[in-house]
This record gives sequence, structure tokens and C-alpha cells, in this order.
Amino acid sequence: MRSVELGRSGLRVSELGLGLASLAGMFAVVPEDQAVATIDRAWELGVRLFDTAPVYGYGLSEQRAGTALRGRPRDEYVLCTKVGRLIEPGGQDLQPIWAEPPIGVGPRLDYSYGAVMRSFEESLERMGIDRIDVLHIHDPELDFATASTAALQALVELRDRGAIRALSLGINHADVAARFLREASTTPDCVLLAGRYSLLDHTAADELLPLAHQLGVSIIGAGVFQGGPLAAARSSVGYPPLTPEAAARLDQLRTISDRYGVHLPAAALQFPLMHPAIPTVVVGARTPTEITEVAAYLDHTIPPAYWRALEQAGLIPLRSA
Repeated sequence: MRSVELGRSGLRVSELGLGLASLAGMFAVVPEDQAVATIDRAWELGVRLFDTAPVYGYGLSEQRAGTALRGRPRDEYVLCTKVGRLIEPGGQDLQPIWAEPPIGVGPRLDYSYGAVMRSFEESLERMGIDRIDVLHIHDPELDFATASTAALQALVELRDRGAIRALSLGINHADVAARFLREASTTPDCVLLAGRYSLLDHTAADELLPLAHQLGVSIIGAGVFQGGPLAAARSSVGYPPLTPEAAARLDQLRTISDRYGVHLPAAALQFPLMHPAIPTVVVGARTPTEITEVAAYLDHTIPPAYWRALEQAGLIPLRSA
């Protein structure tokens, strides 16, 4: 699998990364042996970018990441996790999407300097791995003032002392990410952006992507299948239904894909990678079969005429823009 540079961080990552939320029981229970087997299969396929978070399964995702990755050559992969929520007894920032949360603990939102440092140390302990490469400030829009000051200060200090290689955001809102890049005292090295530059959603195209490219900030694409509608043989269980406008766009995408003999999920995976600000995409998977299928999409040949047809139909931004 192709290796690409991740912004100004000096890190190199695989073009495809594995997000570990699904393996922590997002919407459906995933047995531990299946989770580990999925990570193992991703490794066999050449995936060397793994993204987790304390809130994913309230620690379960990080524990499983550690089980699967511990003992592998540490310089051969890039490990990302997040700060902004502490997992502790009585935490009330609960999310109903986790199918197998541990009993008695939950997340508590906290972007303070001390909480970020504590979260970082607890993530290391849960994973049993001595280094985190990319540390994201998770959902900074929930307390932008503190996230863009105290949390950012903590990440800068961690990077300066070599405890992390890159500071980043993990976010679903392109406008908030652009605001962070414009206003924060230190520019992040990269941004993990979910669901805002896909075949169905181009929210990031107008401001965030040009700004990130100008600043040398790499965008890690995520949510490229938009929760399921752009993926083959996958349900979008747990996600809200598409709006009528998005459903109509999806019908057009399917029609043009059929006309050109293009597998729509492959187009969905390759589309964000065509933007110069997006060197890599992270996808979720629950089984070894799923990650095998998705990795194969990178090799699908898509004719230039297909992309031109999508442009002419107004389904994707003009790539020369």
C-alpha cells in the first residue's frame, strides 16, 4: 500500500487507515477476537495508520488497539488517539451508540490542560504502548474557547518534548476546523475530518481544504461512505436517514456509476484522495472481510470521463477549482 506524507509532521502513513470505533461496539457488538483479527488483517494489507479514542466504547477501542498492535515494530505504524473526554466512574457524557460499554464508567467532557495531560497518560496505559504519534483534540466545538487554548497548550508541550509527533483535531464540522486554523496560536499539523468531503457532502471544499492546503496542514479524510449509503452491502444502521436532497444525489451517483461501470464505493473512497490537501483516508470495519474489500477499492480503475460526468452533473466540485 502506498505511503504518503502527513503534512508538516514528518510522519509517513499508509494511504488507507483503519478507524477503530466500530471495533469498540459502535451500534453492534464486536467480539474481541474478531476485532483483533480485523486489525491483523489490516496490517497484512499494508495499513499502517490506526485511529482510536478514549470515548470509543469508553476505553474498549484503545484496549483492543493495544492488544492487536503491541509487539509490532513501533516505527512501522502511526497510532492516533484523542483528548477532550475523560473516562471515569460516574461520567455523564454518555452516548447511546455503544453496544457493549463497560459498567460503571462513562465519559466526562474536559478540555482543560490537566485533563488533557491525564487523558494522554491514561490512553498510554490502556493501550500498553509507549508512544502516541498523532493526538487529536476531539470535537473542539463543544468548548472551543478551552479546546483552542488550554488543550492546545498541552498538545504543544507534548509535541515539544517528543511525547507525540503531531497535534491535530478530530472533528465533524468543517467550519469549526477552519476557525481553529485561522485563530489558534499554534497551527495543527493535521485534521481528522469526518463526513465533510465525500461524494455526498462537500462542506469542506469552499474554505477548509484551500486553507489547509495553503498552511501545509494535511486533512485525514473520514466518513467517506457517509455512514453507509455509499458503501456496498452495508447498512447505515444507527445513522440518521438521508435528506431528500442527499437521497436524490445518491440516485444520480448510482445512475452515472452504472453508466460508466464504476463501483460506487470505490469512487467514494478515491474521491477525497484526489484533493491535494487529503493524503489519506480512514475507514471503519468490523470484520477482516470488510477491510479487505475496502482496501481493494484503492486499486479499482476509474476512467477520467466518470469524474467529468460527475462534475458536469454538479455532483462534485470542479477539480480544477
